Amino acid sequence: MPEALLSAIGAPRDVAAIDIGSNSVRLVLYRLEGRAIWTVFNEKVLAGLGRDLGETGRLSVEGAAQALTALKRFAAVIDGVQPAHTFVAATAAVREAEDGQDFCDRVAAATGLKIRVLSGEEEARYAALGVLAGIPYADGVVGDLGGSSLELVRLADGAVGRGTTLPLGPFALADARGFDADRLRQTIAGRLKPVGDYRSDTLYAVGGAWRTLAQVHMEITGYPLRIVHQYGMDAADLMDTARLIARSSKASLEKWPGLSRKRADTLPVAALVLEGLIDRLGLKRIVLSAWGVREGLLYEALEPEVAAADPLLAGCSALGARQGISPALPGALNGWIAPLMAALPPVFDRDRDAVLADAACRLADLGARLHPDHRVELAFDQVLRAPVPGQNHAERAYLAVAVNARYGGGASTPEPRTVTRLLTEEQRQGARALGLAIRLACDLSGRSPQLLVNARAGVKDGALILTAADGYADVLLGEQTRRRGKALAEAMGLKLDIRSSD
Repeated sequence: MPEALLSAIGAPRDVAAIDIGSNSVRLVLYRLEGRAIWTVFNEKVLAGLGRDLGETGRLSVEGAAQALTALKRFAAVIDGVQPAHTFVAATAAVREAEDGQDFCDRVAAATGLKIRVLSGEEEARYAALGVLAGIPYADGVVGDLGGSSLELVRLADGAVGRGTTLPLGPFALADARGFDADRLRQTIAGRLKPVGDYRSDTLYAVGGAWRTLAQVHMEITGYPLRIVHQYGMDAADLMDTARLIARSSKASLEKWPGLSRKRADTLPVAALVLEGLIDRLGLKRIVLSAWGVREGLLYEALEPEVAAADPLLAGCSALGARQGISPALPGALNGWIAPLMAALPPVFDRDRDAVLADAACRLADLGARLHPDHRVELAFDQVLRAPVPGQNHAERAYLAVAVNARYGGGASTPEPRTVTRLLTEEQRQGARALGLAIRLACDLSGRSPQLLVNARAGVKDGALILTAADGYADVLLGEQTRRRGKALAEAMGLKLDIRSSD
């Protein structure tokens, strides 16, 4: 474990990760704030190191030259940033090429970067750890598709199970006779025969090709929220998209928005591999993970107590803290609204509802430094699209609706189409009630935890009851409290009952 990261629970620090894959070479700079992990710089080069591996057993000459040029630049960036720690890892192409060690030596001589070449088992494990870092409750099978290989590994109960590596990357499936979908399907089916015991309902898909496939699926289905991480797709529906891609010519794929020429070369093969996995593993759902090997390396290096924290709550705390929020306010809010939340019907489930209410309280002052004329829409957009993991898209929308209500936004929200697509009517009502409860608590107390403890809110006999401690009724239960209480009571289908004391 890197010594420099052991104190990640303290002051924010920068960490760099370089991933040398069979297709891409990428540098990512992260800012760590405890368990909150932010990507602050991300650059990749599609070098295609493994492009010729199947034919020659060696790295692509052109790809190696491009990768070395990219790594020289990355080394210069790292030298300028001076991160607390730098991870440099290479995967299948460098691992399998007969000149892989020579490439590592050339990189070290030219840049000073020491490359750790991951075994297939290590690559699978780190991909799975990366998924868990971003989706702690993931349960199923991780599939990490690189240029040369596919790693499969089980996840269950927050633990990484056994993994395997298969020669199913686009470069490993290259055919000198040209692309033939039916012939390639047979090859893929043959190479997937040994993995029948990895059957699962859910595949957590990792890798650039599958991220691109998800973006194509979003475009085809008119999906309103263009965030790949935790984008969930029905396997049968995705099968149709995969078949469409497999039938499309390279020339037509290159015309699709945002699809590069190099990605157009490999996407049909990636689509056929996904087809084969859906058939072989009996998959019902595909969930994209933008976090993989790089984040797995970083996650392993965190102190255990930091790694165990909920990434959604950590991310919301970090966002809220930047607005100068009182450190004691989120906890005070969460405790104060708890009786109100308990009176509402479950939205996701009781345990998850409690986590989301906690997250919303940590975002209670997100708009404090935003312009008041635009606070509602800006705060809504920040929450909906914040790069905070540990939440699916419905939960993003739920929190955004809650923050919209917390700042006085109407029931329609700034993006009604997005919200309607992602949430049921019951979920929208629950989110709005949560936001109005936080608004009531904040405005009643002036966002002061010390004042908030002198008021109580509860639900009894069809009424929302607000009371104040002795001597605090005039201070806390004024006209604004009445307005906020009435709005919340109406959202909960209750009457408002304000009492000067218990």
